[in-house]
Amino acid sequence: MLTEIFPFRFGLDATAIAGACLWSLALYLGLSGVSEWTIEQLNRWFNFAERSLYTSEEEFERTRRAREAQNAFYASVFSIVPFLLIGSFCNWGVQLTLGKSWAISVGMIACVSCGVYELGRRDGQSRE
Repeated sequence: MLTEIFPFRFGLDATAIAGACLWSLALYLGLSGVSEWTIEQLNRWFNFAERSLYTSEEEFERTRRAREAQNAFYASVFSIVPFLLIGSFCNWGVQLTLGKSWAISVGMIACVSCGVYELGRRDGQSRE
């Protein structure tokens, strides 16, 4: 299907994509404070950018709740992009140092480790 759109061929490495996604998930879980901050900043930016599109104050206030909910959703979806980029570099580093066969395994170990860390961190917060 892609060869019908583009006049050239390019290969997608499934292990690189899977490893980058595993690393980005691990970083997203392990750095939950950074991910929450990223979501908050993106949400603020989306709300500010959308405010400039309205000329009347009453129209802006009438649709405010729906737009803010939509912007919060977009912010949570787009907040994974920096983690995908950093996860790609982590996966590339593992492939460079340990080899291609270890990329998925180390990514899975990182996901499990960061998931256990996040569960422990949330349990510690709920007990305080």
